[in-house]
Amino acid sequence: MSPDALARKHLDRRLKPLQSKDAFARPPRGWVRAIRDALNMTSRQLAARIGVSQSSVAALEKSEIGGTVSLATLKQAAKALDCHIVYALVPNTSLEGTMRRRAHLIADKQLARGNHTMRLENQALVADDLASERERLIDDLVRTNSRRLWDEP
Repeated sequence: MSPDALARKHLDRRLKPLQSKDAFARPPRGWVRAIRDALNMTSRQLAARIGVSQSSVAALEKSEIGGTVSLATLKQAAKALDCHIVYALVPNTSLEGTMRRRAHLIADKQLARGNHTMRLENQALVADDLASERERLIDDLVRTNSRRLWDEP
């Protein structure tokens, strides 16, 4: 197994427990507000702990709901709430699956061009040969040419 494939496998394994979107869904009023309310802390008290104005806490909570809060600001609020930030990009499926799907699209494009030319010359591949060649191309793209997978948007 190549070092790249091994790294993907390792990262897939680490990220798998995080793939449930429901487990980490932001509460309707945001994490900061949810934790603050659970601790029975007022926005004035949180503001004092962070060292900002009460209106800044209101803006922070509003920006969290709007998705525009910065990680640095969240980190400050988390520290004041005796929490820590958990930050991750979690793939919708496995990284290996993403690579193979992308390789499949590229292989299909390559095969379509080649098979069209061969059909014009009455040499088109039969379905089994085409499927076999598709799998070979996918494996080759993932194993040896994986950077090429992302050349096109």
